[in-house]
Amino acid sequence: MTCSTSSASSLDTSAQFQENNGQTQSTRWDEQQKVFALEQVCGVFRVDLGQMRSLRLFFSDEACTCGQLVVASRESQYKIFHFHHGGLDKLCEVFQQWKYCTETHLKDQVLLGPAVSQNEFMSPGVSLLWVSHWAPAALWFVVPRFQQLADEKTCMQFSIRRPKLPSSETHPEENSSRRLDVSAWLQHLNEAGQVEEEYKLRKAIFFGGIDISIRGEVWPFLLHYYSYESTSEEREALRLQKRKEYFEIQEKRLSMTPDEQKDFWRQVQFTVDKDVVRTDRSNQFFRGEDNPNVETMRRILLNYAVFNPAIGYSQGMSDLVAPLLAEVLDESDTFWCFVGLMQNTIFISSPRDEDMEKQLLYLRELLRLMHPRFHQHLCVLGEDGLQMLFCHRWILLCFKREFPEAEALRMWEACWAHYQTDYFHLFICVAIVVIYGDDVIEQQLATDQMLLHFGNLAMHMNGELVLRKARSLLYQFHLLPRIPCSLHDLCKLCGTGMWDSGFIPAVECSGHHPESESCPYGGLVEESSPKPGSEGKKGLKTRDVFAFRK
Repeated sequence: MTCSTSSASSLDTSAQFQENNGQTQSTRWDEQQKVFALEQVCGVFRVDLGQMRSLRLFFSDEACTCGQLVVASRESQYKIFHFHHGGLDKLCEVFQQWKYCTETHLKDQVLLGPAVSQNEFMSPGVSLLWVSHWAPAALWFVVPRFQQLADEKTCMQFSIRRPKLPSSETHPEENSSRRLDVSAWLQHLNEAGQVEEEYKLRKAIFFGGIDISIRGEVWPFLLHYYSYESTSEEREALRLQKRKEYFEIQEKRLSMTPDEQKDFWRQVQFTVDKDVVRTDRSNQFFRGEDNPNVETMRRILLNYAVFNPAIGYSQGMSDLVAPLLAEVLDESDTFWCFVGLMQNTIFISSPRDEDMEKQLLYLRELLRLMHPRFHQHLCVLGEDGLQMLFCHRWILLCFKREFPEAEALRMWEACWAHYQTDYFHLFICVAIVVIYGDDVIEQQLATDQMLLHFGNLAMHMNGELVLRKARSLLYQFHLLPRIPCSLHDLCKLCGTGMWDSGFIPAVECSGHHPESESCPYGGLVEESSPKPGSEGKKGLKTRDVFAFRK
């Protein structure tokens, strides 16, 4: 009996264990299903910190309360948590405490945030559990094994980016101009409607931008549709003339022969029809089915392909036409503004290969001067790195996909102002790298990872901060005592203003002129004695000879 009882007791214990184990597994399965449902319905997601490569906080406001938390895995997968209404500063304090814990090599389990058990994460190890709305108690994470994590350098990249520039890094005239509104605009016009001082107007737009209420009136000047010297009457006469020309272009398109129409559809219209229906549809001006403004944009692009068959249509042009049409409103005026954008500015959507290569050459040289550590990293990556694929979209689409529209249009206006340079968009590119590129250097990201890094920053960067930094970089370039001959043409077309004090920097030959024995720009070669042991070494030079003035 005792044995029987013992045997029965053992069976009862075994049955109870299996029952409890089954309940545990069932509970765990139910919890997993709840988490998966939350992921699908509410946007909840989890991140294993054990697989984390970097953790970055980007503040997007001056008060440093809003912004993004970006978690990157070792496979360059990103999770981004947005703080639209504050709270990121509180989380920053928590993560700074966490970083301190890892650096002091605490071995015990540390719990940050509300007390939760590991089972609540439905996975062993280290986890982050996000919810879609931020509250002090809405984010939990358990971080065990700090010593183990601290030893894995790929998991310990932690950085904070604040949208602030020291006064020493801002343009001295940064706050000299307020936004150009109706009253300020009228002050630039005389009684006949002519712009009296073009340079002052362009400077005001460069620093202050244009109020949205008068963009439709001012943009045609910046895009060379109207001459600054034209009177109001002359501009009205020009509009009538250009409207007639526009409809003649459209009539030419509509009167194509069947064979011509077939070729035009294959080469142009097929792509235009696909692009216009998905361009800026979130904008109220283009929203909704059968929106006539979408059809207007389509006609403008098709007519431009007829007007300029050498360029025709390239994907991305719709991204430029859409904001023009939304601000200028008139179809003919928008068309001719777009013509001016494509013909008279270097800031265009579809440059030829040689144009793009020239801009990349300028950009590489600017990075060598202004961010030598990043340039050195590109050199280490070799030819793939020096191609700078991460910035091609910036140039081709004029930052349209990198910043919210309001900030992107401010950048357009600053570039169109042609104040002190025709290549201000390249200074914007450098500013983005200076502000957001440190992680690339610290983590030694490869070319594809670098492309992914900057791609994931799209729509999460502070446009106003980037603009201020770009203006500061242009000012520093203005102060250089000498420039490399490779940047000699950087301000060739901008006219008065680049060195308005009368000082012109010396030109130093960069030594890259395969088609000429001497520097075509008259640049002087600065000889430097080789360092011991440097003989025979090959590679790109990254001389830091253009120190900025303080």
